[in-house]
Amino acid sequence: QVQLVESGGGLVQAGGSLSVSCAASGPTFSSRFMAWFRQAPGKEREFVAAIRWRGGNTYYDDSVKGRFTISRDSTKNSVYLQMNSLKPEDTAVYYCAADTGGLILSAIRTSVAYAYWGQGTQVTVSS
Repeated sequence: QVQLVESGGGLVQAGGSLSVSCAASGPTFSSRFMAWFRQAPGKEREFVAAIRWRGGNTYYDDSVKGRFTISRDSTKNSVYLQMNSLKPEDTAVYYCAADTGGLILSAIRTSVAYAYWGQGTQVTVSS
């Protein structure tokens, strides 16, 4: 069973930066993709960014492209999300997710495609 533990987040003013981290642990880590999703109050969970574990290819939602950067450290089984130029609409609980190893590219933006989830970390951007 893969476990994901997030850290980071917090409160920042609009225009500022924050980063969140996610460490994966378990008997065998073989995910093909890791991703970040977010969920604001009263809204559905939405895709933010994903990274292919082998190769490091990155994918972003248009709303964060150019402002957020997803990266990974395979030696630590960790994925990171650097968030710059934050806006109040970025306020949400951010969740790390990992698949079981068979996820295809066309499905990476779909939350139900991921089997493993972290507990979430709050990011609040004040105006």
